[in-house]
Amino acid sequence: MIQKPRLLKLTQKVISINSENPPGQELECAQFIEKDMRSLKIDVKKYTYAKNRPNIVATLKGTLPRKQAAKGAILITPHFDTVPIGKGWTVDPFGGEIKNGKLYGRGATDDKGNLASCMEVMRSLREDGVKLKHDLIMAATVDEETGSHYGIIPLLEKKILKPRLALVMDSTEYDAVIAQKGLIHGRVQIFGKKSHGAYNWRGVNAVEIAACVINKLKKINYTYKKHPFLREPSMNIGVIHGGDKVNMVPDFCEFSVDHRFLPGMDPKKLIKEFKDVIRSEAKKFKFEIDDIQAPYDIDPKDESVEAFIRIAKRMKCPAKLKGSEGATVITFFKKYNIPAFATGFGAHKTAHTNDEYIYVKSLYRGTQFLEEYIKEYDQL
Repeated sequence: MIQKPRLLKLTQKVISINSENPPGQELECAQFIEKDMRSLKIDVKKYTYAKNRPNIVATLKGTLPRKQAAKGAILITPHFDTVPIGKGWTVDPFGGEIKNGKLYGRGATDDKGNLASCMEVMRSLREDGVKLKHDLIMAATVDEETGSHYGIIPLLEKKILKPRLALVMDSTEYDAVIAQKGLIHGRVQIFGKKSHGAYNWRGVNAVEIAACVINKLKKINYTYKKHPFLREPSMNIGVIHGGDKVNMVPDFCEFSVDHRFLPGMDPKKLIKEFKDVIRSEAKKFKFEIDDIQAPYDIDPKDESVEAFIRIAKRMKCPAKLKGSEGATVITFFKKYNIPAFATGFGAHKTAHTNDEYIYVKSLYRGTQFLEEYIKEYDQL
């Protein structure tokens, strides 16, 4: 049985442990998670891909023959790194203070409340002697806030995690994120020719060319199929650098591009289109790609999603299906053909903010819901 006082105490404990990223100091929190899970006498392993930054994978093994139980595993995966605290808090960011039905602290919503929820579910199932047919895996990971390069990505690449279904525990107030946009991050470098600003016709102004390129990029009419959970494709110019002095014609300008695209759109074709636009204005340029992530969606009629909504309605939890305009780790599961969606019990719009909090009611009720979902999905 989910025990509310224990759950709240656990949430306060993990919040009290500083695991800011950057700089990536997750070791103390990882050690606490490992010790807590080992006390359940279940299988617990550490996987480390950066010094002092271990991921903790705990498995409650199913009753079916080993291969069958592992093949049908359900994965619940929270992360335990947080963004830096910053300035301007009116409560202790490590205090776990509870007032007016809210539990405060850095990571309360993103993502230590969900971490505590997963840990409490593992303990509750173990204590109650629940015999799941398939494995239940909790992978508590590092580095989510700076790209997951030392967390969920290598765990998937090395086939340590191969579940039938992945629940990414990193969303808010019962919502199920079943779709998200892909992204292309790139830098456009425009090369011109220097000259004196008073004789600008002797030079080639890279800044002015960049301005024309940006204007054209922002006016691209994309070909795409509308998505029921996502807005249209978007482009943001986030950084621009160029020029040396006001009376000099700049021979170099670089700007960054953040493009978000929908499922069904081909990133290779998009990049070619971007290059064609740049080429129409610039004689000499480079387009450096820094990151590409594929978009992701799961069928709303997938049995895992339908079970989620069905159980939520029965338990009177306000769950709804939604899409994410930004990138989450659910996209990493697509490469390995693992169905996944994100959910969680944090408070809307409080992640990464000062005085971050989670509603006590949502945390407790959500943890009960998560346990019930796992038990019922195990029977499908």
